[in-house]
This record gives sequence, structure tokens and C-alpha cells, in this order.
Amino acid sequence: MPVAKEEAKKLIEKIPDNATWDDIMYEFYVQMKIEASLEAAEAGKVATHEEVRKRFSSQ
Repeated sequence: MPVAKEEAKKLIEKIPDNATWDDIMYEFYVQMKIEASLEAAEAGKVATHEEVRKRFSSQ
């Protein structure tokens, strides 16, 4: 079984029984963003806090 499907099952089990579709979609979205961010960090595709401050302060 693909990893994503297993992770989805685990996530569904953690969500309260009274969760709405919006709650479920939000949890999947957050999980997806966290995984993408961790992959970017591992690949070195991140900026330091100082780099971000410099980019936004010059605009």
C-alpha cells in the first residue's frame, strides 16, 4: 500500500468523530504542507531568518 494512503488512514483515525469535511480537508492540507516543508529543508531549499528580513525590508 502506498505510504500516502497509510498516512491518510492514520490521520483519519486521529481526527475526532464529529469532524466536518472542512476539518478533515484542513488536516490533510496541513499535513501535506508540513511534509513539503520538511522535504524542502532536507534539500537545502530554505532561507535563514536574516535572509527573509533583508528580502522584505528592501521592498
